[in-house]
Parts: sequence; C-alpha cells; structure tokens
Amino acid sequence: MAKTPKDSYTLLTDIVLPSETNSLNHMFGGELLARMDRAASIAARRHCNEIVVTASVNHVSFDKPIPLDSVVSVSAKVSRAFKTSMEVVIQVWIEHPKEGQKYKANEAIYTFVAVNEQKKPVPVPVLVPETKEEKEYFDAALRRKQLSLVLAGRMKPDDATELKALFS
Repeated sequence: MAKTPKDSYTLLTDIVLPSETNSLNHMFGGELLARMDRAASIAARRHCNEIVVTASVNHVSFDKPIPLDSVVSVSAKVSRAFKTSMEVVIQVWIEHPKEGQKYKANEAIYTFVAVNEQKKPVPVPVLVPETKEEKEYFDAALRRKQLSLVLAGRMKPDDATELKALFS
C-alpha cells in the first residue's frame, strides 16, 4: 500500500539543557545529531511499520548555533522510498526563549533500511509525494542515491543516469 510523506511526519520538541551545551553555551553537534536520528527513525518506522536502521547520514547542515534554553523542534518525514531503504528529510527549528521567534537552524538527510527480526532487509511501501516541495525532494533523492553509490564504488558513474542528466 502506497503512503505519502505526511504519513511519516514526526515532530520532536524539547529544550536545550546546560548538560547538552559546549563552552559557548550552544548545543553540542552530537546531541543535535542524536535528536535528528531519533526523529528520522520514527518517521522511517511510520512509513514501513518495520524495524529500521540508520544506513547513512547523507547530508547535515549546521547553519545556526542553538543556544542554551532554546526550544528545539526536529521535524522529519520520508522523502523517497526505494526497495528496502528510505530517504528521510529532517529540519531543525529553534524558538529563542527571549525573542519568541521561530527560525530554521539546521537540516539533514538520512537514509534508513527496513529490516526484519533476523536483520535482513525487507521491502518498504511506495511513497507518493503530494506537494511541490515533496516532489522536488522525491526527484532529487534518486540523484543523491546514485551519487552515494558512485562514491562508495557500488555503481559505475556511467550507470548513474539521473546524475548524468544534470550535466547533459
């Protein structure tokens, strides 16, 4: 049964505590990565209703520091499903405690694989994007996958048709 990105949408909201900050009173990058991994994992599970494991962190952007005492919201949703893997797009939003403004601080793209109890990959449902933004992420996901496979030596550059089309 096909699913849409909104079926996997996940939002985790929490506050930045002193034990989660560096000497500049900004959230540790590793703390943020863990929160993003949790949100993305939940999104991937919601898409496939299976056990999921993080296969790769394809892209992480630390655009803005996250100050102590900020409210941090991490949103995640599946942007494309392949045979047994799913790409998940994550966005991080900050609410500054004194300003009350909400702004995007970071984003990331992770890949998860669905597995069974024996840790063997299992098929995942097809994803049907609905909005213009979802369709853009969906289309670009194949190019990102091909680039990852080429860089890992698991695909020949000549076979990366979606990537080659960008340069034709």
